[in-house]
Amino acid sequence: MKELQLKDAKATLSAVVDRAVAGEPTVITRHGRKEAVLVSFEEWQRIATAPSFADLLLAFPGEPGDIPERVRKPARALGETDL
Repeated sequence: MKELQLKDAKATLSAVVDRAVAGEPTVITRHGRKEAVLVSFEEWQRIATAPSFADLLLAFPGEPGDIPERVRKPARALGETDL
């Protein structure tokens, strides 16, 4: 992924947009900090409409008995081998 300073992105915006449409996103930096990413509208729509993990879990078609019970193990004290 290409990085570009904001002033350079402004000066070459048409080319930056063309690259995004071609599938190459560009990170826009300001004062050395990453501030934004320019991607194609198609890519933004794909990312923006992806379901959250919670939505996927809520859509699970199974019955409660389909998921095995979780066995909780007792917490153990830190020993020398854990350090």
